[in-house]
Amino acid sequence: MMKRTLVCALAGAMWLGVFGTGVAQEPTANSNGGMQSTTGSQRMQDRVSREVFHELVTLPQLTIFDNLQYKVDGNKVTLMGQVRDAILKDSAEKRVKSIEGVESVNNQIEILPASGNDDRIRREVARALFNDERLFRYSMGSLPPIHIIVKNGHVTLQGVVNSEADKNEANIRANSVPGVFSVDNNLQVQKS
Repeated sequence: MMKRTLVCALAGAMWLGVFGTGVAQEPTANSNGGMQSTTGSQRMQDRVSREVFHELVTLPQLTIFDNLQYKVDGNKVTLMGQVRDAILKDSAEKRVKSIEGVESVNNQIEILPASGNDDRIRREVARALFNDERLFRYSMGSLPPIHIIVKNGHVTLQGVVNSEADKNEANIRANSVPGVFSVDNNLQVQKS
């Protein structure tokens, strides 16, 4: 049980890297050499950013075939990414609008075109990645850290992996799927 909880927590921490967050500033030194405390507006922006993240990752329609990103600028939130379903785009906007302190939401989420071929590619890329012994661990958790976005036969890998070798292996596996025209490997290597 402890091991499963740790894996889920790790997957959640890795998934955090998929989302863009608001600009959070670290405390800076003041003229006396001490540390300046975070201002109220920065704390509010940090809170809003955490709540936006929480609301997005708990959307029941969100899968590994969707990519949600956001940017927090004061009381304004910009939603970005790609989803397969208009319901997910609308749900994301509604959830974020309901957060205390959010005054406006700019919903720039792209709805991917419906395509039987793209659906086949999604399934086969997922199978190629997660059936690999090295990459299997990235299939764990309720929302795995690797997301597979397919548009007109072009694949984009989004998310976070532990090493450059895992990133390269994911790229090789995705490129091996028949019918894939190109692979953009946007996987980020998690910093220690």
